[in-house]
Amino acid sequence: MKTIIEPTANDSSKSENRPLEDNLEKRVKPRKSSISRRLFLRNSLAVGAGTLGVGVLGGSRIAEASRGGLTPGDAALLRFPAALELLEADFWIQYNELGGIQDPEVPGGTGNPDYTEALAMLDEDMDQYIHDNTDDEITHHQFLNAYLVSKGAAPANLDPFRTLMGSTATGVNPDLIGHRLTNLTQLTIDTSWWTRYRDDSHNPDLDPTHVFPQAVPTLGVNQHTAIPRTDADTSDPTFLQAIANTAGFHFPTIEQGGNSLYPSLAQRATHEETIRILISIGPTETMHFQTWSDKAGNAPPLMDVIDPVTGVHVTFPDLDVSDPLLKKNLIMPEPCPFLDTSLPIVSIIRPTKTEGAAMGALTFLTNMGLFIGQSPAFFAYMTQLAQAADHARHGRF
Repeated sequence: MKTIIEPTANDSSKSENRPLEDNLEKRVKPRKSSISRRLFLRNSLAVGAGTLGVGVLGGSRIAEASRGGLTPGDAALLRFPAALELLEADFWIQYNELGGIQDPEVPGGTGNPDYTEALAMLDEDMDQYIHDNTDDEITHHQFLNAYLVSKGAAPANLDPFRTLMGSTATGVNPDLIGHRLTNLTQLTIDTSWWTRYRDDSHNPDLDPTHVFPQAVPTLGVNQHTAIPRTDADTSDPTFLQAIANTAGFHFPTIEQGGNSLYPSLAQRATHEETIRILISIGPTETMHFQTWSDKAGNAPPLMDVIDPVTGVHVTFPDLDVSDPLLKKNLIMPEPCPFLDTSLPIVSIIRPTKTEGAAMGALTFLTNMGLFIGQSPAFFAYMTQLAQAADHARHGRF
């Protein structure tokens, strides 16, 4: 069986662990030392989505990981979130270019005043929060990849897949147009997390068939843009507010995923240091989630706004209501059943069931439309990383 041709640890440490400003030129102009895109795609497709263990790392890399004190399973448990953090950093950078604060920590854009003003309707500090969330995700993938390299393990590398167009509106970094990993313009957003965290009777870990109502049902169907695609999208204030509202709900939808993923993966780790990393990064995702869930509740109500390009309709309901499943200021996790229904309810993160957690996260992001336009090789690579993480077992070397 063929194995994926991966970059060497030294090459990837140069690529993925530099400060963001040092990476910009590299993202646009592939380095000579980088893996050939054609070779990478050919081998990725040849391997397919089902390769595990040796197929992901290669025999020599398993030996290196073991000698460095990192089991192959632990390496997989860190490599998958490293890839997800690369993806998160990519779309948060897009948000920051248009609606955040541009500074040496998160450089590259110039800001879009109209979009920034629409986001400020959710909170006057939205630009600062977007900036800080972006900075956090950049540090997450840089740390995880640096740690993997320090242990002789292969890092996550998504550079061959920086091919998506992104926005061309005023404020974006022109050097990154056509070099994005993620698509923020065709999102289908599941907002059932809103009611899941307000429900004291159901936990998806114990009742996986229960259907939690959507906070914004129209976001859960069709495709919606969360950023202005072009300057034309900023010409109608009502439609621009709908775009900003979409972003406002996309932010917590993404972060609640990481909020669950890290504790789910930590249960499979073997080494204390791997567990420490996962349970230390995970709570920052929880901090992001609660911040954004609070801001999403401030999205101005809008009735039947039509996208002038796609014709898709969207309605943002008024969530300042008495219904405890929808009431906007109930942002603390409501106690719910955990482990066994015979036990008292308790306030927890949910879900945290570990079986299939990585593939579940990848499927969730894929169904969201975040990867529309990506190649089959991208999905093969990400599926391999997810399956390897799900294959890891505590105590297995």
